[in-house]
Amino acid sequence: MVVRLIKPAVFAVLAGFSVLWLSPASLAASFDCDRAKAPDEKTICATRSLNDQDVTMALLYDLNRHFMAMGGRGSLMDDQAAWLKQRHTCGAQVSCLSKAYTQRIAMLRSFIDERVMTKGPF
Repeated sequence: MVVRLIKPAVFAVLAGFSVLWLSPASLAASFDCDRAKAPDEKTICATRSLNDQDVTMALLYDLNRHFMAMGGRGSLMDDQAAWLKQRHTCGAQVSCLSKAYTQRIAMLRSFIDERVMTKGPF
């Protein structure tokens, strides 16, 4: 009896995940893909690898903001705004966007390695 109930439930869950996974709107960019207007944003939303890089970058940026002293947050925010302007110049070029994300992710990771991992809040 229990097995009969589990099979439909498992199927429903898997079907739900597949619908979400295959739906372009379900991509989890750090911004609302339904409101994307610029070519760079539309390309990020439409390209899974760029979307993944965007999510990674956003997570690292938030971690840096959280662990950074108050005096350094303004500089980090300015750097992020400048990077977003630079990313925007890539337009819909996937290779340019991927390179921009790779460089930004490396920079944000190095900040964490230098500031958090060596000194830590622990």
